[in-house]
Amino acid sequence: MRRDTLVFAVAGVLFGLVVGYMAASWGVVPRPAVAAVPAAATSPPAAAPRLNPDEVKAMESLAARQPGDAGVRVELGNLFMEAERWSEAIRWYREALALDPSLPDATLDLGTCLVNSGQPGEALAQFEAVLKAAPGHRNALYNRGIALLQLGRPAEAVAAWEDLLKRYPDDPQVQGLRRRVEQIRATAGK
Repeated sequence: MRRDTLVFAVAGVLFGLVVGYMAASWGVVPRPAVAAVPAAATSPPAAAPRLNPDEVKAMESLAARQPGDAGVRVELGNLFMEAERWSEAIRWYREALALDPSLPDATLDLGTCLVNSGQPGEALAQFEAVLKAAPGHRNALYNRGIALLQLGRPAEAVAAWEDLLKRYPDDPQVQGLRRRVEQIRATAGK
């Protein structure tokens, strides 16, 4: 078997695994970009998944061969985001959105990475862009509240989360927000 044929075969298998993983996450319940239900205070934080360097190398090679493919860049962003390597994820999401600005999930995930890397102002702009296209987007509403809270705007964060709770009153992933909204109100004296 020729070397380039082997490289393409390995890249194809890896790409198939990644696409299969994504397809599995496209179920009825969307995957929140930032967990909507906070973990219990006593449980230790979960370790970020480790990146498979071979998978990253294969995907980066595919991205280099396909400079106009936004999907490959989104996949790379997803890999780095899941490993909590925010700056690398931001790079790939920005590249994907430069090629195709109409990717709401990439826009949301870019915002999430920006929040997690301490850039809530930029993140807020990303969440607003998603909400402009889809005003009831659950994860964008949730993450908008996080960005607003990080920006020191608790009243606006509470308003965003109340909107979320009104739109999705029976969603178990947002139920933990009721308690958080009450805590913020108590702290702010409202």
